[in-house]
Amino acid sequence: VQLQASGGGLVQAGGSLRLSCAASGFTFSSYAMSWVRQSPGKEREFVAAISWSGSMTDYVDSVKGRFTISRDYAKNTVYLQMNSLKPEDTAVYYCAADRGRWTTRALYEYDYWGQGTLVTVSS
Repeated sequence: VQLQASGGGLVQAGGSLRLSCAASGFTFSSYAMSWVRQSPGKEREFVAAISWSGSMTDYVDSVKGRFTISRDYAKNTVYLQMNSLKPEDTAVYYCAADRGRWTTRALYEYDYWGQGTLVTVSS
């Protein structure tokens, strides 16, 4: 099983980035997918999730209206489009897979984790 996250980088406040997470080694279409972030000195925080069918999404309040999660079944990839970025969005962003199919914010439920990609937002 592999979850390969990419797309992080340095961006100015107000800018945009799109994160990608390529999945392999499991049945991508049967899993809910999530993005989780961790800022220095803080615990991992749920950011967004999308159900196995793509019909349901969930976002933490702090990113609603700015971030969009989506998935491409042909490419076995989940995306996180991040707009209007703020310095407080600075973190390592991880993708995760949950065989439970529906979205959950409970990080302990996630079965597989990627290695993370660093997003730095300068003020």
